[in-house]
Amino acid sequence: MQNRDAPVIVSQDRNDFLLMNEGWEGQRRVHYCLVHVEIRNGKLWIHYDGIEDGITDELLEGGVPENCIVLAFHSPEVRKHTGFAIA
Repeated sequence: MQNRDAPVIVSQDRNDFLLMNEGWEGQRRVHYCLVHVEIRNGKLWIHYDGIEDGITDELLEGGVPENCIVLAFHSPEVRKHTGFAIA
């Protein structure tokens, strides 16, 4: 895919972050969200993670503790079995 650097979109209150992918695959226009993370109540809520190796691993390697990461793309029932924060 031909594309430029993935743009990062930050909300005005600096609590929502989107990493986008845009470009061309042949004649087809590509435009989609790669990652959506929100800071809510001091925790990182990962609403969507489309990165191949996952942004969660990068956050952990960067020193963010598991109890500060909410895998929001899972239901609360599933979250309690992940080892990460529930909410």
